[in-house]
Amino acid sequence: MPAGLFKFLSHLIRKSGQLPHFCMSMSAVKYSFGLLFLCLLLAPAKARTQSGFRMPPGVSQTVWPFEYVNNFIVVTVTLNGTFPLKMIFDTGAEHTVLCRRELSDLLGIRYDREFRLLGADMKTELVAYLARNVRLDALNTPLSAPDEDILVLQEDYFRFESYAGIDIHGILAANALSGYMIRINYLQKTLTIVKHEVFSPERAGYTPFPAELYRNKMYLRAGLGFDTDSVSAAKLLLDTGAALPLLLIISDSTLKLPPAVLPSQIGMGLGGYLNGYVGRVREFSAGHFRQTGVISYFQVADSMLKTSFLNGRAGIVGNMLLDRFQLVLDYRESVVWLKPSGNFRKKYVYDRSGMHLLASGTSLNEFVVESVMNNSPAAEAGILPGDRIIQVGIVPARILRLQDVLKALQKKPGKKIRLLILRNGVKIRKTVVLRNLI
Repeated sequence: MPAGLFKFLSHLIRKSGQLPHFCMSMSAVKYSFGLLFLCLLLAPAKARTQSGFRMPPGVSQTVWPFEYVNNFIVVTVTLNGTFPLKMIFDTGAEHTVLCRRELSDLLGIRYDREFRLLGADMKTELVAYLARNVRLDALNTPLSAPDEDILVLQEDYFRFESYAGIDIHGILAANALSGYMIRINYLQKTLTIVKHEVFSPERAGYTPFPAELYRNKMYLRAGLGFDTDSVSAAKLLLDTGAALPLLLIISDSTLKLPPAVLPSQIGMGLGGYLNGYVGRVREFSAGHFRQTGVISYFQVADSMLKTSFLNGRAGIVGNMLLDRFQLVLDYRESVVWLKPSGNFRKKYVYDRSGMHLLASGTSLNEFVVESVMNNSPAAEAGILPGDRIIQVGIVPARILRLQDVLKALQKKPGKKIRLLILRNGVKIRKTVVLRNLI
């Protein structure tokens, strides 16, 4: 999201006057990289709290299945009782966003306001609309939000499907469920929405962690250890819309780059890719829970980061770390409850090829090399940006999903991955010998 990762992707163009700002984090990530932010200014008279999802009388809890694809939590909702939409469930978002205006236009949804914004390059313009009184229903559950305010993008600027490998229609802000406890089970791929009076996380074996609630988002205090035995306290945004473990802002003497990092593209904004570093944090700790060797992305701070927007945070913690736990989110009491899952001791594995892929085509089963890391196995094999992978081993790419290809590129060091690529209409065979990069 960031020409620093957290540089604002967009700013509202206004002719006069100053208004309090109202920001929404849209955590689309490039595979496991980078965060996207959309920040808007709205007139106070136009801003109101979302009505949120509700269960009917007599129902105390419901289970909402999700897809866990490329480390995104993807739920299905219907828009005004008609269109099923795939939405990223995002605790890092203040407001729900629809990326496909053609869907809301088909339903004749009226827009209250139009916003014109600039991208990170301060040249690319995007347009968004505020739509009021929209109905959202959680598919195959009794949950309904009959009176939501959502933001609608004029065009699908963010191309979430290229990074997730499945169709994504927008962002569902997790705070739309803040009237209940939200239990996230990554292994079972379920959200359990439950009333406070019928569920006790403590009795279920969860450990409580106080959270700071700011702009409808939760912040946790955690310990970070780098190249020494010391551990630094850090405030991190809890962000289920981020398909990464950690993303840290290097801005002062407390948080420094680890000794072994690689330059990397860590995100994509309007107008270009955003650069930073990737490496590992020796230790992440929350209370007595400890994770080691955590893959982390780093953005060196610039003047754009010295704003109240960041709320003093040192970075974010995303799904690739959170999925080591079962979580219960309690917005009412500002508490996050954690319990280790079967993934708790799973190792953090980084791509071992050095190439970044995007999904394309009508079925999202065409895989294009977006970039190649210098001196990496992919570079040594002669893979170039723009190459299209049409076969992995003996398996045609057309029957694979993006996450299948990425998983193949994380196999053990020394593994030979044979690829058939298409370059300028010519089929070429390449062999990539995997190795650890960080």
